[in-house]
Amino acid sequence: MRRVVITGIGVVSPLGIGAQAFWSNLLSGRVAVQRITAFDPGAMPSQIAGQVPDYKISDHVPKSYRKATKVMARDIELAVIAADDAFRDAGIQSKAYAESSTLDGTRFGCNIGAGLISAELNELTAAMHTARDGNRLDLRKWGESGMNQLTPLWLLKYLPNMLACHVTIIHQLKGPSNTITCADASSHLAIGEAFRTIQRGDADQAICGGAESKINPMGLMRQCLLKRVNEAHNDAPESAVRPFDEDAQGTVVGEGGGLFILEEYESAKKRGAKIYAEIVGFGASQDTYSVTEPDPTGSSYARAIQKALADAKIAPAEVGCVVPHGLGIKSHDRAELAGLREVFGDGLSKLPLAPIKAQTGNMAAGSGADAAAAVLALHHNRLPPAVNTRKVIDGQPLNVAPEARDTKIDVSISSVYSLGGQNAALVFRRVD
Repeated sequence: MRRVVITGIGVVSPLGIGAQAFWSNLLSGRVAVQRITAFDPGAMPSQIAGQVPDYKISDHVPKSYRKATKVMARDIELAVIAADDAFRDAGIQSKAYAESSTLDGTRFGCNIGAGLISAELNELTAAMHTARDGNRLDLRKWGESGMNQLTPLWLLKYLPNMLACHVTIIHQLKGPSNTITCADASSHLAIGEAFRTIQRGDADQAICGGAESKINPMGLMRQCLLKRVNEAHNDAPESAVRPFDEDAQGTVVGEGGGLFILEEYESAKKRGAKIYAEIVGFGASQDTYSVTEPDPTGSSYARAIQKALADAKIAPAEVGCVVPHGLGIKSHDRAELAGLREVFGDGLSKLPLAPIKAQTGNMAAGSGADAAAAVLALHHNRLPPAVNTRKVIDGQPLNVAPEARDTKIDVSISSVYSLGGQNAALVFRRVD
């Protein structure tokens, strides 16, 4: 099997745009959760989120492509910006930057995870009004006249595969391309698929990860109705998300994206690329306990991590840190800790954990940023703080710290689970 390494990291997050801004703010313990400004959240039970700072999408695409930004939903924009950042970080000149690019697009794959993209309400107003029958939506009227109120290209803004479509068109990537929509597990599953694609020789390079924004009325309302979000800290957003904490009262929605450039090791070495880490293991599993709740035993989640470690031929004792999912939903956190304990046994009490959701909110399909944190921790031998984890749930002994700390890390893991039961884990190893 061919070796696969990470040579570029692109991050768009509430903590900043660019991997460097994300990493430095993560280490500082900065919390980017705040009152929502993208729309008026006053009617919502939860009114806070992790928002990406202001940006201009035109700054991240070629001049010739700016017209296409009119059919980009925010989720697409986040992916395009993260891709731009990843390519620049890897030192790869695609066709987006130079016509004379030597990049072989036929050997460059793309796997991007996406969520359920919510339409902008102002785009639906006229269509919904036309399709009304009193106070009821008439589906016949919707088909006959309501849909005529939408622009011809309206749907192109909201198809989940459009993240990968725009990235591949901008950079002229013609290798294997896939979109994965498995909620919070989407990024990790997409990275795992790209890893396998290069391993088996179907591509030499790939861009992979995911992006999503739930900071819109429909996205937020879904999370409120599912009772996943914190409704008690609208006036104290910095302390809202408390991963693995006894006082956890729910997560908050977020937005962002994390994309990696993966390369076959020998070719990366030949071009003198900066290598952050090697991907050595990938594992996935399905939890069939419930649509909305994880198995309290954590066994399905544990199985994904065990598969990843077996794939990497690495023993649990060799792992230097884990960036867990850590949503701050008490039942979910209990299940996740049970799964981690099944994998690491008594060693879990000594294993450094670095949950980041307190600082960013839940970026959902954009959890590639969580994977980026695991890679950067390994690369820099530095562990981000566990913000807001003060009193560990059920008094369990955990190796978490309120401040960033230096520690030797040769192997790191990023693991996630999703609404619907998909679990995924990635194992990264230092390349000396």
